[in-house]
Amino acid sequence: MNPPAFDLRRTPLEPSVTVLEASAGTGKTYAIAGLFLRLIVQRGIPAEQLLVVTFTRAATAELRDRIRRLLVLARRSLRGSVSGGDAPLAREILEDAPAD
Repeated sequence: MNPPAFDLRRTPLEPSVTVLEASAGTGKTYAIAGLFLRLIVQRGIPAEQLLVVTFTRAATAELRDRIRRLLVLARRSLRGSVSGGDAPLAREILEDAPAD
């Protein structure tokens, strides 16, 4: 039996450990950055309380940069001025956030 398809915007954000396992080039970094932003804006969890782990220094640097870019895009989106590759993701996640 195949596991259910992963949906970044709709996967439940339950307190737990989430493991993403997939082949290279499948969007893991994108998904992890999106989950990170969702946890902050939809659950109110401070970034300092989130732990993201990957396996190599290069992957760590890429993931750190992607998360930072997404956080900046989300902040810019809230201010009404946003553009960039992940801007649609930031806007979509913010649309799903509670009003406050």
